Amino acid sequence: MFDMTRRTAIACLAGASLALASMMPAAAQNWPEKPVTVVVPFASGGTTDIIARTIGQKMGESLRQPVVVDNRPGAGGTLGASNVARATPDGYTLLLATVAHTMAPGIYKKLPYDFTRDLVPVGLVALTPNVLLVSASMPVKSVAELIAYIKSHPGKVNYGSAGPGSTEHLSGELFRSMTGTDIVHVPYKGGAPMMTDLIAGQIQMAVETSPSAAPHVRSGKLRALAVTTAKRSPAYPGVPTLDESGIKGYEVTTWYALMAPRGTPETVTRRLGAELAKALQQPDVLKRFEEQGVTAGDMTPAKLAEFIRQETERWGRVSKTAGVTAD
Repeated sequence: MFDMTRRTAIACLAGASLALASMMPAAAQNWPEKPVTVVVPFASGGTTDIIARTIGQKMGESLRQPVVVDNRPGAGGTLGASNVARATPDGYTLLLATVAHTMAPGIYKKLPYDFTRDLVPVGLVALTPNVLLVSASMPVKSVAELIAYIKSHPGKVNYGSAGPGSTEHLSGELFRSMTGTDIVHVPYKGGAPMMTDLIAGQIQMAVETSPSAAPHVRSGKLRALAVTTAKRSPAYPGVPTLDESGIKGYEVTTWYALMAPRGTPETVTRRLGAELAKALQQPDVLKRFEEQGVTAGDMTPAKLAEFIRQETERWGRVSKTAGVTAD
């Protein structure tokens, strides 16, 4: 009797396990059944926001469900990342991560999440150079003139960023350490409010991403002195690199990647990756990216995971050398 009861119980458990296993793929196959949210960890109007809305619209059309952009600025992008890391791993809450998220582990003393453990790559969305900008009221027209001006006005030149640990912050600190200049960091809750103050002359300089900078450079409201990539950018004809301008070895590329909470079904992340790749091939998306100096991403999730690991190590070394920390 005992053996019979035991065999019956085991059979029931096995049947329940099979039923549960069969339900999980079905839920994944029916995805998406409701809107998908992409968390942008910076304020609206900045480069991350622009890129998220550009690809979100195209992905939504293909998925036949709205892709909603949810701006969660704060703590250099780590607040939004923390929200996604804790979200239900069902494919309905995603993060548009940036290079800032690989900078943060080397800057913040303690983070409520592990970027490389708690989030998984869906796909690389875009890459863009940063641009060294000065307010139009600044009496400088080259990197050499800017450095000379800063050295003659130590502690008087402010540079802005999208927040502590953001790409603008580390780019500015790298500039400071490599030039031996005394500049003051002024953090904001996103690139858009920072740019507003830069245009108004409330701060004097910034190392900002290309899409946010491009329209203001074209209008003459801001002056581009150099780009941060190893090669010149087609979006800024005639603008030299920082390396060419005398800061040898200076190189920063800002990138954006779509991430999902760890545990999201692989069938869902594969579908998201396929829809992202399709969106990045659309002519109007490519045209908009080109106008803003953005290159569409093309990297497998496995390669992206390794790239993120390498970037985290690299920026950890930079932040340690520059002595950058945040609470």
